Amino acid sequence: MREPLWIFQRRFVNGLLPLRIAKTYIYFLLVGLDYLHSECKVVHIDLKLANILMTFENENILPAFVQRQQQMQFKVNQATGRTIYRCHNAFGSLDAKEIKNMYTQINDFGSATSLNDPSVLRDGMAGQKISIYPIQPDHSRAPEVILGCGWDFMADSWNLDVLLWNIIGRKELFQQVLNIDGIYDAKAHLAEMNALLGPPPNKLLEKETAMAKDNWPYPVTNETAKLCANARELFGGLFFTEEGKIPLR
Repeated sequence: MREPLWIFQRRFVNGLLPLRIAKTYIYFLLVGLDYLHSECKVVHIDLKLANILMTFENENILPAFVQRQQQMQFKVNQATGRTIYRCHNAFGSLDAKEIKNMYTQINDFGSATSLNDPSVLRDGMAGQKISIYPIQPDHSRAPEVILGCGWDFMADSWNLDVLLWNIIGRKELFQQVLNIDGIYDAKAHLAEMNALLGPPPNKLLEKETAMAKDNWPYPVTNETAKLCANARELFGGLFFTEEGKIPLR
């Protein structure tokens, strides 16, 4: 793979992909997610620009890079006799005439979760299999994750939907998810969701209430090194009142 999408964006004026190109790459991402979900039964849970890589525009780029590497500065480890070359992580200028041959691929499955794995699952309210641990980059975290309702493949869909704003416009959809100390603020994040999309569905809030007392099998450490047993402890809930389901001020 040539480079992550966030570096590829910088090759264009103002860091903005032409809309026609962006739409093509988004199509590839949708196909990739569909395969992960329908065929592999896997949730990626960590979709971000750094985990979307661009392919090479032609098959000559990598061999040419290797040849240049061999001509670079190097040293020999006296203990092992191994030749160590100076590190270079750029593959040179992009061949703009062949950009049509490039496409996006979803990468980095180190945190991916299989919804066929009974060790990470529990039964949801309708009997569907869900996972319960906190996931996703701060700006792309789905509401069901924050509320501790349990999540499935749809968490990836939310993640990609939010990421589209960055792919197309190079900006975050949700702007106020971090406090002045740079720590994730779930209440502010939910408030932005509420402002943009309206109140959350009652069904989601019912799930939050029903699962609020269910502790995780293993506690999770928050950003201040405190062990948290459930989503309310980790994200600072309760976020909504019982009567009327109105967001707390």
